[in-house]
Amino acid sequence: MTPAAMPQVRLAELVASLSLATDLGLGQPQEHVLRQTVIATRLGTLAGLNEDDLAATFYASLLAWVGCISDSHEMAHWFDDDRQLRADSYHLDKVGLPMMRLMLSHVASGAGPVRRVTMIGRFLTRGMRDAMNIYLTHCQTTGDIAERLGLDDQVRRSLTQAFERWDGKGYPGDISGDQIERVMRIVHIGDDTEVFFRTGGTAAVADMLRSRRGTEFDPELVDLCIKHAEEIFGELDAVDAWDVVIDGCAPLDRRVDEAGLQEVLEIFADYADLKSPWYLGHSRAVAALTGAAARLLGLGPADALLAERAALVHRLGAIGVSTGIWNKVEPLSAIEWERVRTVPYLTERILCRQPRLAAIGAVAAMSHERMDSSGYPRGLPGSAIPVTARLLAAADTYQSLSEARPDRPALTAAEREAALAGEVDAGRLDAEACRAVLVAAGHVVRRRQSLVNGLTAREAEVLALVVRGLSNKQIAARLAITPRTAATHIEHIFTKTGVSTRGAAAMFALRHGLVDATATDQESS
Repeated sequence: MTPAAMPQVRLAELVASLSLATDLGLGQPQEHVLRQTVIATRLGTLAGLNEDDLAATFYASLLAWVGCISDSHEMAHWFDDDRQLRADSYHLDKVGLPMMRLMLSHVASGAGPVRRVTMIGRFLTRGMRDAMNIYLTHCQTTGDIAERLGLDDQVRRSLTQAFERWDGKGYPGDISGDQIERVMRIVHIGDDTEVFFRTGGTAAVADMLRSRRGTEFDPELVDLCIKHAEEIFGELDAVDAWDVVIDGCAPLDRRVDEAGLQEVLEIFADYADLKSPWYLGHSRAVAALTGAAARLLGLGPADALLAERAALVHRLGAIGVSTGIWNKVEPLSAIEWERVRTVPYLTERILCRQPRLAAIGAVAAMSHERMDSSGYPRGLPGSAIPVTARLLAAADTYQSLSEARPDRPALTAAEREAALAGEVDAGRLDAEACRAVLVAAGHVVRRRQSLVNGLTAREAEVLALVVRGLSNKQIAARLAITPRTAATHIEHIFTKTGVSTRGAAAMFALRHGLVDATATDQESS
């Protein structure tokens, strides 16, 4: 289905998709925020909210914790794994000694005993001040996103109160009790009860609510939630939370035109890059480079726009990886590397519920696939990677090399060009895509032989001999290489072209003009 034939995107769908990314930052299973929104609106209905207030509840719930990743760098400095601390914080009333004990238990959690003791001492002297700034950063980030989305005043006002408490001990602590917007008081209950219901059922929810009645939560709403627990939590596991949320947002929902969609995808890009200071601006830069390269390569407007938009969102899944990993100077462990390899998959899952976003996410999920099947997450061959994804992979590689990382400085322009040439020669990146990216980035690139499916010049030579029936040994002798190298080239050729026999390879070579009829390469075997 072409983009023009797909249903227009709704604001509710974009915000709901963003909430799936927020789940990752909170260390919660996918659809935690959607389920908390179902709970909050059921509670709001019982509390007598009108239609507009219920719609505001939807948006406030979906966005309340969207700013969680903006403080990830600071949290990783103290706690290593920012996601784990957030996940564990759901199990206690987040003030006083219980919260202090939780934070101290997470300080430098992955370090040795000496460093842990040192970091705990530092945390006790200045870490709590940093923790208060974390709340401020969260609220400001959430407010910025809500403003850019054009949400109404009630939603934006409620979002500033995300960390206030009924007893006045929240942050910034300027208000308490019914001074807090009723919408946000309902969202507070929805958030924590979703976790307790998922892990312990309604009995666990009731115990938690009673323990926080009149402190963290509005006592009247607590009583209402306990009294009507069956209505609020009944069949929660059976409903499609996405559909319930999208349908319930109607009073404040609107269709988003193409310009608006582009703006929201740029919000997604900024949101993903907030995960670590090392990546700030990365997604926008990759998108600009991908779009320019696509036009240089002659892609049609629809495909060029698809490639650019996929680049904007290709790091959304990075929110599901601890910032401690992104900031790490030492080589990643096998477990950490496996977590990194999930990023494209997570990106695709975040965007899969809305058709337009799903099409963009499908390309974004191929940003780390490689022509020789060595990429991830699926190890696709070159024949299965569309040109949009090939351009994205080349642009992402180039842009990453132009940026400093914790373990290396940024590479010079010459080094970046050489690195991309090396990737092409190794059979990992598409030659034409890399050339277009280099030209788009301002390099003067001498045109190399244009080969299909990412074949290198050497592989084209090998292919021409393979299709004439030469053995590995004969090919090696003809090209002054070892038989083992010849075998490796043949393996790459078959992977890139999507064939597995000499006859099929011959048809591929003929179709793409890679066989010279006047050549006399055939030898008896």
